[in-house]
This record gives sequence, C-alpha cells and structure tokens, in this order.
Amino acid sequence: MEEFLSGFQLGLELMWSIATAEPQLTGFLIIFGLGAFLLALITNILKDRKLRRSGMLQVDQMKGKEFEDYLRVLFLEQGYQVQMTPTTGDYGADLILSKSGQRIAVQAKRYKKNVGLKAVQEVSTAKLHYKADECWVVTNSGYTEPAKNLAASNGVKLVDRVILMKWMLEMNKDAATSKVTAASKVKGEITTKEKL
Repeated sequence: MEEFLSGFQLGLELMWSIATAEPQLTGFLIIFGLGAFLLALITNILKDRKLRRSGMLQVDQMKGKEFEDYLRVLFLEQGYQVQMTPTTGDYGADLILSKSGQRIAVQAKRYKKNVGLKAVQEVSTAKLHYKADECWVVTNSGYTEPAKNLAASNGVKLVDRVILMKWMLEMNKDAATSKVTAASKVKGEITTKEKL
C-alpha cells in the first residue's frame, strides 16, 4: 500500500511540476478539454432533438442501437430516468427505467417481422437480474401468438406498433404544445409593448 501511495504522490508531483512549468500549455490543455466537453454535449443535444422529431417511417429504418437511443429519448420525455445497458452482455434488457420507485427492464426490438418468444424469455430473465418490478418488450412491429401467450403467463408487457405510435404522437404533441406556448408568450410580449 505504501508503494502505491508513494507512486501516486510522485505522479501528482510530476503533474504539478509540468502544470506550473508551462502555464501556457496548462491553459491550452484546460481550454481544449472544455472545448471537447462542450462539443460532445452539443452533439448529444442535437442527436436527441433529431431522434425526438423522428416519425414511424424513420423508426422503421433505424438500426437496433439507434432504436434503443430513440426509446431513451421517448422515455425521458415520459418522465422516466433511463439507464442504458451495455451493448453486449445486457442480460436481456436494453434499458432500465425508473420512476416513482418502480424499476422496469425494457427489451427493444426494431423488427420488420413480428417479435417471437426469445425477446419475452430474455426480458423475463432480465427482470430478475436487474431487480425490476416490471418488464416490457417494445417493438415497432407486432408479436407472434406464442410470444403473446408467454408474455401473458409471465407478466411481460408487450408494447407494439400501435402503442408506440400513440406514445410518439403524445411526445410530439407535447413538444408542439410547448413551442406554441413559447410563441404565444413572445407574441403576447410584443402586443403588450405595442400598446405602450
């Protein structure tokens, strides 16, 4: 342990000597780091805005990971806290939702055909692994009869194309309503100023 602390202290002293020896380099590195952080933040904001405006035609063209990102944005709009699971080794869930003390494991399936048994089986095991209260499979398509039967007997909520479209319309309606409200406020301020 002493060797680790000694090495760590030596590393800190080396970093401090470099930072104080070349203040211009230190300033440049700080500015570069902040710039990279801001660029990443702006890129994520723009990506989320693009996803939020996606319709079902765009969803039907998405890759699996992009569909998961779309669902992340959709569930955030619904007031959930969203945790993305690793791309590989996800134990059957792509997203973990939290709201009002409830945890929900979500399996996302962007398919052209109906979703089968495997997705229901995977999310059922994910429910136990992630200690979730509920588990859902969300798709842009439909489900096979065996998948519906297994979901019913295992308490898995199936979200199909119709429900997904309803959620999408609600999200876009809320976004449009907030834009109209903001525009009305600006228009109201202009009208008030004209009266003065």
